[in-house]
Amino acid sequence: MVLSSENALVKPEVYETKRIRLNSPVLHIGSEVSQLNPFEYVQTANKVYFPNQEALAKALQQRGRLQDFINAIKNRDEIADLLQQTFGNNWQIATDSEDNPIFPESLVDAKWTTQKITDLRPMIRNGFGQLYLPGSSIKGAIRTAIAYYLIKHADQYQVPQSHRISEIEKQLRQKLDRGEFKSKYKQKFADDELLMNHLFSSFSLNYQGRHIPAKTGPNTDIMRAVKVSDSQPLLKKTVVRKATGKKVTYNIPVVTEVIVSSHFKDCQAKYRASIYPEMVRNINTEFTLSIDTEMLSWFQHEQGMKLPFQSVDDLVKICQEFAQEQWDGEHDYWHMVKDNQHSGKSLYFSEIRKFYEPEKCPYQLRLGWGSGMNGTTIGWLLNDELRAELRDTCGIPAPNFEAPKSRRTIVDPKGEIKFLPGWVKFKVL
Repeated sequence: MVLSSENALVKPEVYETKRIRLNSPVLHIGSEVSQLNPFEYVQTANKVYFPNQEALAKALQQRGRLQDFINAIKNRDEIADLLQQTFGNNWQIATDSEDNPIFPESLVDAKWTTQKITDLRPMIRNGFGQLYLPGSSIKGAIRTAIAYYLIKHADQYQVPQSHRISEIEKQLRQKLDRGEFKSKYKQKFADDELLMNHLFSSFSLNYQGRHIPAKTGPNTDIMRAVKVSDSQPLLKKTVVRKATGKKVTYNIPVVTEVIVSSHFKDCQAKYRASIYPEMVRNINTEFTLSIDTEMLSWFQHEQGMKLPFQSVDDLVKICQEFAQEQWDGEHDYWHMVKDNQHSGKSLYFSEIRKFYEPEKCPYQLRLGWGSGMNGTTIGWLLNDELRAELRDTCGIPAPNFEAPKSRRTIVDPKGEIKFLPGWVKFKVL
């Protein structure tokens, strides 16, 4: 919904803007395409190549092999043999007629698995083919953290009784009993209807003597006052640390095996599936987080709820608390699951348990793929049985087990389960 031109609000230029350094062990944020076709990448023993499709088509046309490429697309075939027949053993450094590389350096990933990749899931890239973290993804995670924080501290911020956890659980129970969540559409917008709209959009605006009544939509949403930029491109770089003199490489693109596992009744680990996503290891980048402080002062909740933040530091604090809740839950989960050999997979999670040893969470947020049900919803606030029933109705059923039951862990180049996706640190610069 957009206000008409005569009611459009002129935005002032009163901002608090801070640069945030973001570090992460490893993460993945998906692209518009959830899975690549076999002709869209080429794998060798230790690398995965993503061709510049325009340069590839031009070079194949020049050499009279374009129709073979078109046939491969139609048949969903791999193109490794075609590349070798056309460009020789050094096809990795081939160029088109204008000397544009077919496989630019920014489109080459390390391959961390000896398995043949058949369902590669790409990470999002910008218009220049560079990996990056969208500001919309960061902002969405911050929004969930704010919702969690408001409901957890309902008394402090005078959250209306109709949107406290007891009432939310009551409404969810009623919708489950009526079978409403059998509809994928209802599932998708359930949190907006029950939660987000009222916590974020039930605000009227008072601006220069004009009153804009509360309505569901972007104009009366408090997050309109928060701006999050896209990150800097995740370009691979090596730096020398001043303190130690050691070289450290950041923003390493990799394709690796991700193990999806759960557990049996006796808590022995259970192998479910392997997934092969493109990820970025040892991320070091920056983005900007801005609050339009003047605009924020316009908002008044129709039922008197207080705003939970006034500054960038407030937002980081809110994210930190949400991350701590997830950290505590994950710590308990991984100390409950017992190592096991299942379906030919060695499910040994000592490195994961070691990761969760610190009592205080050293991260400020969990982003992107692998965050799970409890990282993208207010799930940790819900009754355990209700959360499990929601999972059984809206996701993959696992009757009589906690929700979520399964987790994703990342296999290192040695074939050992070692990393977890999505944990990020914020440092205000």
